[in-house]
Amino acid sequence: MPELPEVETVRRGLEPALLGRVLVRVLARRRDLRQPLPDDFEARLTGRRVTALGRRAKYLLVSLDSGDCLIGHLGMSGRICVFAPPVPAPERHDHVVLETDGGHSVRFNDPRRFGLMALARSDALAAHPLLAGLGPEPLEDGFDGAALAARLAGRRGPIKMALLDQSVVAGLGNIYASEALFRAGLSPLRGADHVIGRRADRLAQAIRLTLEEAIAAGGSSLRDHRQPSGELGYFQHSFAVYDREGQACPGCDCDGKSRGIRRITQAGRSTFYCTKRQR
Repeated sequence: MPELPEVETVRRGLEPALLGRVLVRVLARRRDLRQPLPDDFEARLTGRRVTALGRRAKYLLVSLDSGDCLIGHLGMSGRICVFAPPVPAPERHDHVVLETDGGHSVRFNDPRRFGLMALARSDALAAHPLLAGLGPEPLEDGFDGAALAARLAGRRGPIKMALLDQSVVAGLGNIYASEALFRAGLSPLRGADHVIGRRADRLAQAIRLTLEEAIAAGGSSLRDHRQPSGELGYFQHSFAVYDREGQACPGCDCDGKSRGIRRITQAGRSTFYCTKRQR
């Protein structure tokens, strides 16, 4: 599933085509996504001007001059593509098409239909069921070791699993949790409530730096992720531990007695880490 860097990459890629533009035509080619599209979906979008493009955790937020906000989630296989004139005919899995007064066609393509699009009032987003209860944004001011430790207080499970809880850190997923823990030198098996003080400071900084580098690289393209231009992301070429079982991690001789990067399963998810560097 796309994580924060992939969604932020999509948000930035959509700005040139959508920001300030009027949606002159909206076509819902298939309504039964993870959540059915609202009956008035097309009517509430058509003729509206896009005033802002935001992101909350793994959700895209498209604000309109009507006071409505389009909430989008890419799910497991979803992607959003932008086509400039002359635009090609829609593909089979292009479920939602937005056409702008600038001539662009913005298409939500999702073969598995695990993604969603919903409408909400912009002034009530914080209370929306999809967004309520989300934790702090790790790239915003105020996210530091103290804030992270406060979210982890009382959690006795492994730190890796705590980081996947969206009420702890918004937008973090399996890939970037593993990478951030490596950068911070923390074992994914360490108790979450023991990540305090300097450990929490290191981890908060590692989360921020890992996400910033991933965004700069266009995210990670392992299966379905594409930038709106169709270009792949490239951060997968910079993974320190993720999906590198048995290899040495950067700057380490862990391919010796420790047999390199280790893969374990936590709550059905693969975790990759260096037993020598991460404690």
